[in-house]
This record gives sequence, C-alpha cells and structure tokens, in this order.
Amino acid sequence: MEFTPKASLYLALICALWSESSSAEVSITFEGLNEEQQNAVRAHLELQQYADRDVSRRQANRLFATADQQIQQALQPYGYYHAEVEKELERGEERGHYRAHFRITLGEPVIVSSVKLEVGEDAFAVSAVRDAVQAFHPKEGEPLQHGLYEGSKAAISTALQTSGFFDSKLSQHRVEVIQAANQADIKLAWDSGERYRFGAVSFSDAQFSEQFLHRYVPWQEGQFYSTEQLLTLQQRLVDADYFATVSVQPDLEHRGKAVVPIEALLIPAKRTIYSAGAYVSSDAGPGVRLGVDRRWINSSGHKLGGKVEYSQRLQESSINYRIPKPGLRNRDYSFAAGYRDEETDSSTSRTGRLAISEVLDRWHGFTRTLGLQYLNGDFTIADEERASSVLFAEALLTRKRVDNVMFPERGSSITYGVRFAPQSALSDTSFAQLRAEARWIRPAWGDSRLILRAAAGAMVVKDFDALPPELRFFAGGDRSVRGFDYQQIGETNAEGGVIGGKYVAVASTEFEHYFKPKWGAAVFVDAGDAYSSALDANVGAGVGVRWRSPVGIVRVDVAVPVVTQLDRGLRVHVNIGPDL
Repeated sequence: MEFTPKASLYLALICALWSESSSAEVSITFEGLNEEQQNAVRAHLELQQYADRDVSRRQANRLFATADQQIQQALQPYGYYHAEVEKELERGEERGHYRAHFRITLGEPVIVSSVKLEVGEDAFAVSAVRDAVQAFHPKEGEPLQHGLYEGSKAAISTALQTSGFFDSKLSQHRVEVIQAANQADIKLAWDSGERYRFGAVSFSDAQFSEQFLHRYVPWQEGQFYSTEQLLTLQQRLVDADYFATVSVQPDLEHRGKAVVPIEALLIPAKRTIYSAGAYVSSDAGPGVRLGVDRRWINSSGHKLGGKVEYSQRLQESSINYRIPKPGLRNRDYSFAAGYRDEETDSSTSRTGRLAISEVLDRWHGFTRTLGLQYLNGDFTIADEERASSVLFAEALLTRKRVDNVMFPERGSSITYGVRFAPQSALSDTSFAQLRAEARWIRPAWGDSRLILRAAAGAMVVKDFDALPPELRFFAGGDRSVRGFDYQQIGETNAEGGVIGGKYVAVASTEFEHYFKPKWGAAVFVDAGDAYSSALDANVGAGVGVRWRSPVGIVRVDVAVPVVTQLDRGLRVHVNIGPDL
C-alpha cells in the first residue's frame, strides 16, 4: 500500500498526537533524605499524585519542571532553607513508565539564635504553665523545626487553658528567618488574662442527693481551676461504681468574674449485677463462680455483695457489706464473713472468717487497707490434725499502674503486707509477718513482652503448728514456681510431709512473643523456696501458649523441675485472668 504525501502527513500527526496523549505511571526515588523527610516531600510533591495512576508525557514534563521548588518548600519546616536538588526524568524500559530520581543536598539547617516567650507573671507562677514554657523547643542553638515549634506553642496554650486562663490569647507569634545568615528568631507572647476559680458544682438528676455527691468533689469552691482536679472528680465518680456514664465539664458559657461553674452529668448504672463464670486452674481444678452485687442499697450509697465458688479443690462462700465514705480522701469501710474449704496436696482446711477493714485511696501513691480478721476452723497438714483460732491485724499497701488493663505492654503492681497477732483468748498463738510481692511488664522487641515477678515473706511465730495453712508460706503452682504442684514446696516434718515455712522467696522471668494478634508463645524460668531454716531454691522451666481471649489472657504452660530434691515430672499449668 502506498501513501500520498498528504496522507503521510496526516498519519504523522496522528502518531504524534497519540504519543503525546498516551498515558504512563511515574516511580519516584530520593537520595539524601531520611524516611520522615521523604514522607513530607512526597506529600508536597504534585508529581507523586501520578505514582499509581496514568500521566501523559506532557503532564509528566510539566510537573517534573516544578518538582525541585516543591521539594525545597517541603524541607523548610525541617529548617533546611538552602536545599539543592538535582533531578532526572527518564522513560523506563517498560512501555508506559517513567522514572523520576531526585538527589538532594540539604545544606546547613537554619539555627535558632534567640527565643523570647512571654506568658505573664501570674501564669508563669503556675507549675503546669511554667513546665510547658521551659519545655519549649527548638531552643537557642537548635535547628529550626516547624513541627517542634508548633507543638511547643500548642502545649503552652493548652497549659494556660487547663490551668484556668480561659481568656488567654496569643498576642504575638513571629518566626523571623534570616536566610543569608542561616538564623531564626522566635518571638511568642500570650495575654493570659485572669485565672479562673472553681464555682459551684451542679449534678444532673441522679439516685443520690447533691449533698452526698458533693462529698466526691476534691476541691473547695473558690480554689483556682485545674483540669487535673476536674479529672480527679470524674475518676472518683467512675470508681464509685454507681453510674453508667460520668461527664464532668466546666460551664464556660456561664463563666464570669473569674469564676467558672462545673457541670456533672450522671446516668445511673444498673442497680444489681449478677455474675457467673467457669474457669480451669491446675491449682484448684475446674470450677465455677457465682456472684451478686447490689451497687447501692440506700441513699447513703452502701453496697452489698456475695459470691460462691465451687471447684475440685476449693469451695468458698462469702458476703460483704461496704460503707463508702467519699471526701477529700475517699474511704471505704467493709464488713465481711465467709467460709472456705480447701484441699491441696499438703493440707486440708475448713475455716470460717470474719473481717472488718478500712480502705483509703491515694495514700502516698498507694491504696491503703487496715483491718482485723478472725479465723476459726480445723485443718489437717502432713497427716497432723489441728484446730485453730487466730485474731490478727493486717495492713496492706497496693499499687497498680498499667497502660492497658486487659493486655498491658507496660505496667507494674506492688503489694506490701504486715500481719500481727498477740496471743489472747481469741488467738492460739502470737505471730508477726511481713510480705512483699511485685510484678513488672515491659515491651521487648517486636510484639513481645518481658514479665518479671518476685515475692518474699518472713515471720516470727510462737507456735508455728497452731497457724492455719493460709497463714503459712508455701511455694509452687501456677502463680508461684511452675513445674511444681500447688504448695508442693515448703518445709517438711519428720515424716516428710510438707508443712510450709516461716520464710518464702520466689522469682520469675518470662518472655512472651505474639506471632498473631491474639496468639503467642512464652518461655520462662521460675525459682523459689518456702523454708524455716535454710534457703534451698527449687527451679522450674518451661514453655507456654498464650491466647488473648475476650475474658482475659488464657495461659497454658508445660514445665519441668530442673533443680530440686523433690519429685520430678512434667506438669501442665492452666490459668485465666489479667497479668497484673
């Protein structure tokens, strides 16, 4: 076929137009930038819009021509005002593909030569505001980074608002960049205004009188406003367990004369809670728990609860009556009675219990419990039958800190306890006992956790044989030394029966790795002893499977004794519940 000159011209034009309008994709690479800078540049680069969609040759050339300017602008927030960009755009080996490569030389960053911050004397005297001012970055001599600057500026404004300076305004905000000298001057000033004080607190209609609810307020009317105090009130109302919803907010619309009223929205919770659950534990065997709690039984907020537990080795029932005493320092008074029938490999006991206690929140960072307990019953230990009656005083300090209640990646729990009983008509022996327990969880590499545990205890006692098993020290079991049966480790009598000890020491190291969001594996080493004369540590080690179930972490461990004079054998430990 032959083409005329005119037809050839038309064909050439068509081919040129087709070539010009044909589409392609662009791959973009950078050299000289870290990952954060690359992400910022890509977000600012128009050419990046065509990294995963079609672009014509004309569009690619046009966007590529202005790319260096866009890269330079994107790097200015990091303090680089003199970045140099070398660029290349070439057609890929595959049809319909472009490659854009940018080689960036950042140069010297702009350095902050002076920082001037003003918030006013009254505001600077408030610790939260002063801390925010002193934490401002970038400081003199540091590179100018706009992200740090904006974050620090916002932190000061937030500190002013949360400290009660509701009328504060940013009156001056200037960043003067002298590109020729590679320097910057920062000038910020706030007109803080007057600091507001707490006004009246009003509660929405609830099941209690305002007089009762006001006892939860942790401040006196007229004190300076603080968001921290506001959150303390909200947490106290949540912890009271009377309400399904709690919201505490300042009523800014009705503030005036440097006073801000407070509104608390309360929605009552369900009054009665019934609970039931089944569990499996290698210490107690399979079992069930039933419970009922009456969140409040009168206008004073008193509480009543009871529970029943029945398992292969443990049968227990109890009833508890609580009298909350809210105030600047919350207190709870508790009266309890119960019965416990427990059988272990070393002992059998049937004990009735009466207890009265006072619980004080936030006592030097701990929850403090002071109480009296009376135990009366009979027990058999190492084939020796005894009856026992003990009245003792108890003091506990507990503290728990976690980043996630159900599955903490970082957290700790600490318990200190003291028990004391003088010999009397209600006590068959006198004794004094100290104990401490601690547990730490820390993140490790990847989706892993390191769990450390330690416990120690000691006592002096006039007649050790008169102590019921639950007041003696034992080791071994799911939450003690794995690889050994529950309470298998302890001092022995002449016949070789385990009778417990006057001292206990336990330590554990465990490493968990989660290879799926809900499934993981663990390796661990436990060591410990309960003794009355000399420490002779028993060591167990093993592996386990972890499942993050809806009701808590399920732990299935297989462990063996590796250092011991006791019977050896493979043991399976099953436990369900929180880590701390």
